Amino acid sequence: MDIRQRLVMAQTVEQFRATLLSAAKELAVDQNQWRERKASIHLSQAKEQIFGPNRWYPFRGLQEELKRRSKQYISDFTDGIFGHRTIPKLFSTHRRTISTPHPQVVFLYFACLLPAIAFGVLNDDNTEGKINVKKIIFAQAIGGIFFSLFGGQPMIILLTTVPLAIYIKVIFKISTELGYDFYAMYACVGLFCSMFLVLYAATEMCSLMKMATRSAEEMFSLFMAIAFTVESLRAVARSFSRNYYCVPTAGANVTNIYTNLTEAATVCTNKRDTSILYVLLMLGTLWLGLFLYNFRKTPYLTRSRREWLADYALPASVMIMTFAGSYGFSSVEKDKFDMREDIPLFSIAPILTLPWTGYFVCLLLGFSLSFLFFIDQNITSAIVNNSQNKLKKGSSQNLDLFVVAILNMFLSLMGLPWMHGALPHSPLHLRALADVEERVSQGHVHEVIMNVRETRLASLLAHIMILASAFWLLPYPLRWIPTSVLHGLFLYMALTSLNGNEMFERLLLLITEQQAYPPTHYIRKVPQRKVHLFTACQLLQLIILCAFGFSPYPFIEMVFPIVCFFFLPIRFFFY
Repeated sequence: MDIRQRLVMAQTVEQFRATLLSAAKELAVDQNQWRERKASIHLSQAKEQIFGPNRWYPFRGLQEELKRRSKQYISDFTDGIFGHRTIPKLFSTHRRTISTPHPQVVFLYFACLLPAIAFGVLNDDNTEGKINVKKIIFAQAIGGIFFSLFGGQPMIILLTTVPLAIYIKVIFKISTELGYDFYAMYACVGLFCSMFLVLYAATEMCSLMKMATRSAEEMFSLFMAIAFTVESLRAVARSFSRNYYCVPTAGANVTNIYTNLTEAATVCTNKRDTSILYVLLMLGTLWLGLFLYNFRKTPYLTRSRREWLADYALPASVMIMTFAGSYGFSSVEKDKFDMREDIPLFSIAPILTLPWTGYFVCLLLGFSLSFLFFIDQNITSAIVNNSQNKLKKGSSQNLDLFVVAILNMFLSLMGLPWMHGALPHSPLHLRALADVEERVSQGHVHEVIMNVRETRLASLLAHIMILASAFWLLPYPLRWIPTSVLHGLFLYMALTSLNGNEMFERLLLLITEQQAYPPTHYIRKVPQRKVHLFTACQLLQLIILCAFGFSPYPFIEMVFPIVCFFFLPIRFFFY
């Protein structure tokens, strides 16, 4: 009998009290039994839970996924042509409703090209041009076309990311300190990493991601947002140290303060207006992007036009601030990315020039890097293959990881940047090809995905356009985009990635008045002390991850992917 019903049927206060005590004892017994059952899981039971009940053998998962996806390969293309309102979803710019979103090819083109340019600037600064904008744009086009043709899940979009940029910087620092050729070391690390990824795909290691929970995903997402912000602030610091502050030359013989100032004025050529404009354009890009992104919440214009402005907030803010910087401040010198014409676009890395100790260092670096690929790729795959998205063709984590490994072997040998499944581009790509309905539940309006067109055409066409842009839009007009605007794009990506991040929301609760707490489900059901304790545990893990990820010592910084990986089972075993 339900506890509430027994309480209603109580005739006296004593019966009511006895019922409460009995219910409390029953609940305590159930909780103890649950803890005992969880603690008594044997290794064989855990293996069956993770890898399934059937007999396991090497390449089992890869073989099953390849067999299943090969039967649907033709439909992956035809589903992008035939069907109700399929062509409008790919190309049309006519009036749309909530169930028929923006033209996905154009949206995906801008969503991949602009971050590729921004990451190119970041890698150019970190590697002194060894990995530059031109290399990243070509790598984005080649990788996107390759994965759209041979990948298992066509909804996944590949990009290079901030953690990969951090790791490339680590490799550059270590190669410089040890005196190794950067491209040779970079290629060896990439090949060892790909070798481990093939091993993970062959042994169905992707099944271990069942231990990962939303807690780990939110922490890693917050780490990426912090990385975006840190890299943008470092770029501002470099601009000010190069242009705003003036240090007199060492040969200047000065005797007093007046002479010092006079020498500084004559020897140094300050460009303080360049640094100030750098900050203005970066913050202006951030403000304009957020304004357009949140425009869907305003009552202005029609719903379809508000959605259109919000969807194209990223390219619109970049174009507007580029125009404002180029024409509104034409007399001020601006920082622009270098084309690095002296560095060849494609060249096979001299991997045989490394000493035997260098291969051992590359093996360690590749092993650590493989954890980063494993985590990012599988988190992206898990979000895309969520049951709420109602995909019909099944998941293919092992096949996707295998294809990413083969792709990055080629990119490593050619000295091109690595890439893997990226957020939030992959779920946005899926949502743009979906039919969405609005439903009301308990007084709240929420959107439900009804059907998704699982096609390879949108990604394939968008990356063909990026490849064409690499030939026709470089160096101009893409080089007109100031690097300050691109770092403003980083800040925009950092702040917009915080939407829906429960860890960030719970961190804000620590400085929020208790009466102003939002009526979320965990606030209503979980005691406040436990909510804050759980948040503190997550914050401690995030601080440890940032301590490794932003360490000034490259041999410490290189292990941050392993630290992140070992955070995955903490929520599974201890919370």
